[in-house]
Amino acid sequence: MPATDNAIANSGTFALGDRTVHRMGYGAMQLAGPHAFGPPKDRTGAIAVLKEAMELGIDHIDTSDFYGPHVTNQIIREALAPYPDRLTIVTKLGAKRDDEGAWLPWNDPEALEQGLRDNLENLGLEAMEVVNVRIMGSGEGGIEPTGESIARFVEPVARLQQQGLVRHIGVSTVSRSQVEEARGICPIVCVQNMYNLANRDDDELIDWLADEGIAYVPYFPLGGFDPLQSKALDEVASDLGATSMQVALAWLLQRSPNILLIPGTSSVEHLRQNVAAANLELPAEAIEKLDGIGG
Repeated sequence: MPATDNAIANSGTFALGDRTVHRMGYGAMQLAGPHAFGPPKDRTGAIAVLKEAMELGIDHIDTSDFYGPHVTNQIIREALAPYPDRLTIVTKLGAKRDDEGAWLPWNDPEALEQGLRDNLENLGLEAMEVVNVRIMGSGEGGIEPTGESIARFVEPVARLQQQGLVRHIGVSTVSRSQVEEARGICPIVCVQNMYNLANRDDDELIDWLADEGIAYVPYFPLGGFDPLQSKALDEVASDLGATSMQVALAWLLQRSPNILLIPGTSSVEHLRQNVAAANLELPAEAIEKLDGIGG
């Protein structure tokens, strides 16, 4: 089983705007209740996960005020403020939750500004380092890019950037054409889409972004609320003395140098296992076998 020693350093680094972050980060979604709605069962445990993340050397946390809502950001502030200078916190705008926890678009200019101010208030920040404009796509959960114009969503956030409330802007749930449209409005430092071993629609997009020096941050890197299930994945993990999820994360790290990982967990033990994946070197035959999962 891979160890956590030097794992964050071994994951490498990549630019996120004018910040440089290690490629193994942490996604805070699971700090809230089930399906990122409501409070956690164990708030003390959630705080312990964040503190352990800092001890392990993580310097990139992905969050949003619609996790909870508000809950996750409030826990981050309680656990980590005042924030270390090395820590880059990234959030998302463009959605909200109803009283039943459903995900709804919240992306007119007034909503985007209010969403930003909610993030700043609950995190205790004067400006966000990076804001991803979350485009509500099609399909279950709105995670499939539609290709429609996104200027009306990006332009309001670009104006907030001009006011000094946002330093860098990314886009989420987008196609290449939408990224190109957004870059015509403001610099784009990252793209956040669904991508993992079994969901490979963004292969060409990732390679193009790497050539452009833009980070790619896969959400649901382990399959989402239903973890990846694959006989080939399990076989590779058994051969390497690792867990299947560690292999899936290691594959992403080796897939492209611009991929930044933000696996989420509410368990300190699981956090350590995720981080240790950065110490797992996949041999060529394992990569060939894993590549076939998404084929």
